[in-house]
Amino acid sequence: MSSMTKIPFSVLDLSPVFEGETVNDAFKRTLSLAQRAEQLGYHRFWLAEHHNMVGIASAATSVVIGYVAGNTEKIRVGSGGIMLSNHAPIVIAEQFGTLESLYPGRIDLGLGRAPGTDRPATMALRRNLNNDGEEFPEQLEELRFFFKETVANQKVQAVPGAGLNVPIWLLSSSGFSAHLAGVLGLPFAFAAHFSPEYTLPALKLYRQTFQPSDDLPKPYAMVALNIVAADSDEEAEFLATSQTQSFLNLIRGKPGKIPPPVADMNSIWNAQEKALVESRTGGSIIGSKDTVKRKLEAYLEETKADEIMVNAMVYDQQKRLRSYEIIAELFNENAAKKTA
Repeated sequence: MSSMTKIPFSVLDLSPVFEGETVNDAFKRTLSLAQRAEQLGYHRFWLAEHHNMVGIASAATSVVIGYVAGNTEKIRVGSGGIMLSNHAPIVIAEQFGTLESLYPGRIDLGLGRAPGTDRPATMALRRNLNNDGEEFPEQLEELRFFFKETVANQKVQAVPGAGLNVPIWLLSSSGFSAHLAGVLGLPFAFAAHFSPEYTLPALKLYRQTFQPSDDLPKPYAMVALNIVAADSDEEAEFLATSQTQSFLNLIRGKPGKIPPPVADMNSIWNAQEKALVESRTGGSIIGSKDTVKRKLEAYLEETKADEIMVNAMVYDQQKRLRSYEIIAELFNENAAKKTA
């Protein structure tokens, strides 16, 4: 029986800004994708905090979450993630307490410890560079405190936020948060879409260190993965070059808006650049429906992921929606076979 019969499937979106469009266009694309994902049966729709990147518009992540949640009906909406070290924990408790109060039972709070940006922007966000992420466990403890019911004589409380059940996830592209999530008994999400080589070690560490908690009785690991699907392998490979070029521009230190696809990447990069980009994107699944099904089933068998979160940075919005439709067809077809 296919692994796809057993698990939810979700969406990761960065509100990408493509060449030739505005940030307003990007937000409209995000909402269009979220609404279609809801129709297709995707479980959750997460947005990520990045700063100082003209190709990513989701910097004010809580605001965009509210926009998406307010224009959908049932899909869970959340952060993948909020970079907690950039914020005072009470501010995040208030923001997500507000979201949970507006859209009860639909909000997720995924947390990361990296800055989500470059060094100059980190300085602008944090005001100093002494905050290097090592304080993340303390900040997490403080944040979780503000979500608890208030106690007698508590001088500072999150309003709204206190007493609300906002699920907290820990995100990671290495091992630190995998271990922390395990020890605290929290759900865990791994960023295999840009750190594929650490996926299996991080999942193993999380499961080995997991301690049951009031939040979670057993480990729950979600993996974020680049998947680009199309009606043929050739078309999917072509569409995926927008994302490939975006990674290439990051490696070159020249991030920009997301470019249109190209027929030949070899005319753009050299061998060293190709190797560097593929080290970040090598775990991507790209191809026709049959190709994606075969590769994704093998991937799920290898990782034993409890949920897959799909990232597809495709330039053409209709092609992007089609990619998510094909992936949903695979999950839904397998689910139908299971119940038949």
